[in-house]
Amino acid sequence: MTELARLRDAFRTALDLPADAPVDDLRYQDNEKWDSLAHMSLVATIEDEFSVMIDTDDVINMSSFAEAVRILGKYGVDVK
Repeated sequence: MTELARLRDAFRTALDLPADAPVDDLRYQDNEKWDSLAHMSLVATIEDEFSVMIDTDDVINMSSFAEAVRILGKYGVDVK
């Protein structure tokens, strides 16, 4: 499974979305399921899936799927 597929699955799991839900354009403000509690679950899921520890600034800045891809890149995870 590619890193991109793993990240998509992490978003679907943490936000309780259907397995086929599109997530590539997902933004924090645009999804009612992505509240502050779901955000922390998402961060924990991503940290577990990719064996990284995301710092506080990046947790705060992770406001979209695209931003999550960029942030993971900072931690050496090449999401393609």
